[in-house]
Formats: sequence, structure tokens, C-alpha cells
Amino acid sequence: MSYRETDPTARSMRIAIFLPSWIGDAAMATPALRAVRQHYGSQAQLIGVARTYVESVLAGNQHLDDWISYQPHLRGRWSLVKRLRRTKIDLALLLSNSLSTALLAWCSGAHRRIGFARHWRSPLLTDRLHAPRLGHTYQPRSAVDHYLDVARAVGCPIKSRRLELTTTPRDERLADQVWQHPGLRTAAQVVVLNTGSANGSAKSWPLMSFAELAVKLVRQRNVACLVICGPGERVAAAEVVQRAAHPRVTGLDRWPLGIGLSKACIRRGDCVVTTDSGPRHLAAAFGVPSIALFGPTDPRWSHNYHDRETILSEHPDCGPCGQSRCPLHHHRCMRDLSVDRVLNATLHQLDQVRRRRSA
Repeated sequence: MSYRETDPTARSMRIAIFLPSWIGDAAMATPALRAVRQHYGSQAQLIGVARTYVESVLAGNQHLDDWISYQPHLRGRWSLVKRLRRTKIDLALLLSNSLSTALLAWCSGAHRRIGFARHWRSPLLTDRLHAPRLGHTYQPRSAVDHYLDVARAVGCPIKSRRLELTTTPRDERLADQVWQHPGLRTAAQVVVLNTGSANGSAKSWPLMSFAELAVKLVRQRNVACLVICGPGERVAAAEVVQRAAHPRVTGLDRWPLGIGLSKACIRRGDCVVTTDSGPRHLAAAFGVPSIALFGPTDPRWSHNYHDRETILSEHPDCGPCGQSRCPLHHHRCMRDLSVDRVLNATLHQLDQVRRRRSA
């Protein structure tokens, strides 16, 4: 029996869902959004609360009725509090673990505030959840399950852990223009390459390796490679394209960048080769096969339940260290990951795509 069937006020219930700030984490929150919507139905109003760029990640999402986005500076947070209080939130679900998010939820006046009791947040929550620990150490666990625990705490049945995203017509129009590139337009398959990582260099695979991979792919198959990037990664994307120096290797570095364009390009790709960063989870949300290159991070924290993802890692003695920069300065965990190993995994994924299409 659902909450709506037992509580007559649920027909006008306003639920604020405080979303995580990272692009990949926002994608991994979509199973929780779906579970909340399925449980409360169309009568409840679900409001996403997040930093401005997260709205682009979830643009077109059917499970949210409204957005309250904000900038992280003090004035932006104060404006957010005033709007939340005007909205008269009944229930706040905190998918983000930050202290500031719990403070915003408390200031919103929400009657119930549910989230994990971490980072001194307990006094600000009405319902406290506890992540599994061994002694004082938190145990590796997928963020997908972490967010679903919040949904489960209000009685939401969990039917699926599948990530889901959509693109907008504007996103697709921009991708149409990108696909006018002769190399992309004439290739039998397109491999999307993502070199970036927003939280430090330790997750990065060498640009020279990406360029070598692209060259080997286009020489062995009728494949094109598209190097995607964020605003801070234009130079890196351009360098990969320049080093590859092949007409079927191109990049987004000269395009007006946005998360929506990256989503649309990933959705069209036949395979994505990516570091452990946001685009990895965008690929999972669109069901696109992917090769995820891991070094300093433990994959158990970011498991996205994508059955067409191949994880490659070298497992050095010093890792996974979890650091944003290599503390030993050799970066072996990523540098030792050979181009041929990534190439073979990518070719295998491309072969699987071709077989599924011909079946």
C-alpha cells in the first residue's frame, strides 16, 4: 500500500529532492527519482533542488515537476532558502551528503528531512540514515544504492537500479550539426572518447594514449572517434585530435559546449571510452557500451549497474589511493594501462554492437 493511500494529505504533498552536485552522481540519482515518483504518483509535486548545471544533466526528466536551482555563493543560497520557504515543502529528501545541504533543508521549513547522518548533520535531520561501516571506516558501496536508501526510508519500493537520462530537442539539433563532420557522417561506428576528470589529474589517462588509441581504431575499422570535453578540457581535446592527425578523429573543442551536447553525442555513440568521471555514467544512462579506465578510485563506490560496461584497471600495490593527484608522482595506475588493452576491449564492444544490430 502506498503512502498516498494511507495519508490523504499526500495529494498536495510537496517533496524537495536535494540532488548531488557531480554530473555522474546526478545520473546515479535517477533510480531514486524514479522510485519516489512511482511511489507517490502524479498527485505529489516533486521538486529538484540542485546547483544550476545539474539541471542540464537531468533536463527532460519526467519524474520532476519543477526545479529550484541555485549558485553556491552566499547570496544564491539565501535566495534558495526564501524560495523554498515560499514553496512550503512537506518532505525533504537529501541525496547529497553535505552539511550545507542539510542546513538548507532545515532552513526550508520542511516538516521531515531525511538523509544520512554524516558530517555533523544529525541535528538538522528528522530521520537519520546510517551508511555501513566497519569500525570507523565507511564500506565501499554504490552511490546508486546510497540514494535508493533515502527513497526506501519513505516506503518507496525499489523496482530497478537502471540509470536513465533524456536529451532535449536543442541537444539533438546541436549533435546533428556535429555529425555533419565528414568523418562522423561516413563512419560505420562512432567511438566517443572522454579524457577529462573534474576532480584532479589522478584519474586521467595520458592524452598521448588516447591519441594512439584513436589512430589504431580508425586504421583497423571503419570507425570515427569523437573527443568530447567540458569548458576546462578544450585544450586537452584539441591535443588528442592534433596528435591523432586523422580525418576521422575530431573533437568538440571548437563547439559551444554544454552538458546537453555531451549527452546527445554520447547517446549517438556506439561505444564510449572514458575515465572514471561523469560521462561514464551518462553512457550508462543511455545504455551505450563503455570502457571505463580506473586508477586511483575503487569502482565499488561508483558501480552504476550498466551491464555493457567494461572496467579496466592495473591494480598497482599503491592503490586505490583515492587521491585527486598521485601522491607518489609516478601515476602508474593510469600510465601502465596499455593502449592495446583498451583497444582490444573497445573492439570487442564494437563487435558486440554490430552483432546485436544484425540479429
